[in-house]
Amino acid sequence: MKQEPAVEKTETKKGETLRKWISTRLLDDVFTDEVSLFKPHFDVDYQAYLQRLWDSNPEILQLLKNSETLEQARDALYSYLEKAERKVFTVDNDLHILEKSTVRECIRVFKSLIGPINEFRTEFSALESLWKLANNKQGELTSKISVGFILEFINLFRGVTGKSNIYLENAQVKKGIPGFLKLSGRNAAQARMEILDDFGSSVKKYFKKYPSGLDDEVADWRKENKAKILRYFGGTEEDWLNYTWHLKNVIKTPQPLLDLIELSNEQKEAVDNAVKYKIAFGITPYYLSLMDSKLSIGYDHAIRAQVIPPKEYVDRMMEHQSDKDICFDFMGEHDTSPIDLVTRRYPFIAILKPFNTCAQICVYCQRNWEIERVLEPRALASRQKIEQALSWLDEHKSIGDVLITGGDPLVMNDSQLEKVLSVLAQKQQIYRIRIGSRTPVVLPMRFTDNLIKLLSQYHNPPTLEIALVTHFEHSYEITKDAFSAIQKLRQAGISIYNQQVYTLENSRRFELAKLRRDLKSIGVDPYYTFNMKGKEETSRYMVPIARILQERKEEARLLPGLDRTDEPVFNVPRLGKNHLRAGQDRKLVMILPDGSRVYEFHPWEKNITPIPPYNYVDVPIYDYLEELASRGENIRDYRTIWFYY
Repeated sequence: MKQEPAVEKTETKKGETLRKWISTRLLDDVFTDEVSLFKPHFDVDYQAYLQRLWDSNPEILQLLKNSETLEQARDALYSYLEKAERKVFTVDNDLHILEKSTVRECIRVFKSLIGPINEFRTEFSALESLWKLANNKQGELTSKISVGFILEFINLFRGVTGKSNIYLENAQVKKGIPGFLKLSGRNAAQARMEILDDFGSSVKKYFKKYPSGLDDEVADWRKENKAKILRYFGGTEEDWLNYTWHLKNVIKTPQPLLDLIELSNEQKEAVDNAVKYKIAFGITPYYLSLMDSKLSIGYDHAIRAQVIPPKEYVDRMMEHQSDKDICFDFMGEHDTSPIDLVTRRYPFIAILKPFNTCAQICVYCQRNWEIERVLEPRALASRQKIEQALSWLDEHKSIGDVLITGGDPLVMNDSQLEKVLSVLAQKQQIYRIRIGSRTPVVLPMRFTDNLIKLLSQYHNPPTLEIALVTHFEHSYEITKDAFSAIQKLRQAGISIYNQQVYTLENSRRFELAKLRRDLKSIGVDPYYTFNMKGKEETSRYMVPIARILQERKEEARLLPGLDRTDEPVFNVPRLGKNHLRAGQDRKLVMILPDGSRVYEFHPWEKNITPIPPYNYVDVPIYDYLEELASRGENIRDYRTIWFYY
């Protein structure tokens, strides 16, 4: 595995923001201690961080220093970790049982990180780096060791000794019983209520940071936006309700954006280059109305990020225009497509892609490699190819659930859609047809009476179910128009499920929890939370897997079960979804010099048939936290992230 040298920090807005934040906070968290993150001129003070590393576990330092060879260091560490694990199970160990659980988890991870087989597979040894650092042999390191790497091991060193500080600051958590469990009756209930009320008020405080389009003030802003857009395109209120008007006026060039909303210089440049180099770009007038007119408002960050590509994305797409179908096919659909228009990765499910475009393009789209442009005139597959794909299903009788996606099949007209539905409905083995569409989010007026009637015609449970799978990404996308479209489907008995992608733009504390709550309020069931795929061109959007796990445990877990019915998943290329809550289906195998974690993912076939695992290089936690700090987030809100493996 090729390693890229870590990039040293330079004076940036992010660095300045983070430095100012640190200067105002407490002194004993690894992110908020007396060790400055930046020296003068913002060069990282590695020696100060290394000192904090050794201070966090002097015993490990001595083991490393006393080892003359790498293998001696490995043996010494294994012995140390085995003793530490046995100590957890002794009767006189007075650590709290939950802290003991953290100790055992940290020991398990540590053993994995120093395993020779994992060093061989990842072509890097974290242990060798630690051993050389402990013995002042930095000059022998083949890669620059980053702050992110050091922070990972500061927390791991602390964790194996029961000093994670997850539950209390500055001290080990000892055995004990909470006060309310020592009481009984109403006294116990009252004490417990105070704790629960604190949890509840804290969540509500965060929820207020993330308004939805159902809020009166936001709805009023959008009325003004709509009026401005209609004037610009010469439309009427009647036109606004007609989805074909929106499709005819999809924004594919920079000028309407420049005239209707404020853009940053980077956004202007990115849109200019996307159009110039024919990178798929488009925004419906309706979706544009959801954007704030001024950058300073800032609630629309997730909306803009979905359709206005960052510079890195445009640059990568320009670089690989000739081979994007190979370079950007992260899921390996070329290798899981037995016939044109069909993808299959599971026994009972097949994906059918009759229409290869959308009303607008999500920047981080899984299929950005095959979608040429928004509303491509030749997007509809030929009649012959569609018939061949549909006939192929007859040869594979175990397939009973077909997901029609693309592209967005609801951008097809009703007659085109009906031709596909009518053939699928006649196949006896098909018991469910799912339609994957973003139209409830970007074009809710698509749900005309005729479309509802068409879908209802084939929705005939329990024989055949029609279901809609959509993609709301943020509470700010939820509007009265979207609510109306969803209710039409619900009244027809059709279920609607949401698949959100976990990105930098919806990963702040309780941000996704708020989306789940708002989705349920309009009749949409949360279904999947997708880890950002490891596509290099969309690296700016990526969030560490540890943050998804933290969100699920510390935020979503506080919501009622009906508000958190989704499942966090990682898509393994060519194979399919890996449930992130299922810890037995992955393991952390290495920390790279830049602080990236390497995970070994086991496919869904585990315990059924032997399939090789997949190694994935995650984004560094430190880099993610640094970005959050630059956006004004309180990093202490995220400090337990290091212990989600």
